[in-house]
Amino acid sequence: MQKTVNILNRKARFEYEVLDKYTAGIVLAGSEIKSVRLGRASIAESFCEFHGHELFAINTNIEEYAFSRSFSHYPKSERKLLLNKRELKALQKSVQNKGLTIVPLRLFTNEKGLAKLEIGLCRGKKNYDKRETMKDRDVKRDLDRLKKAY
Repeated sequence: MQKTVNILNRKARFEYEVLDKYTAGIVLAGSEIKSVRLGRASIAESFCEFHGHELFAINTNIEEYAFSRSFSHYPKSERKLLLNKRELKALQKSVQNKGLTIVPLRLFTNEKGLAKLEIGLCRGKKNYDKRETMKDRDVKRDLDRLKKAY
């Protein structure tokens, strides 16, 4: 039984309003999947972009595997995402027409040990939406403190 990996992009929930979610496979080399399984990856600054009819994750940082030989990978290279053709067409259409963006939300391994990337079709939040999010978070924290006191 393998340890499941769950790497979150916490900044994405604050910066963007998530409209729709998709789970995509991600094409990784041998040393990359080993680093992901060790939890040595970051998707905090990454985004997704179309090249032709294919979707790529840009700026995803997967550290080099310490025990690999000289055939290691580049930490910030573009990584192809695997989705159905129908899903790709729908995403590309919404990105072009509506001005939305695709942001990675979570990098995880499934029960088979394969790396998956949960991506979200997002719209950028305005400053007043961000302030509202911070206010809700502060109120929740204060309520939790009061509950803990009793």
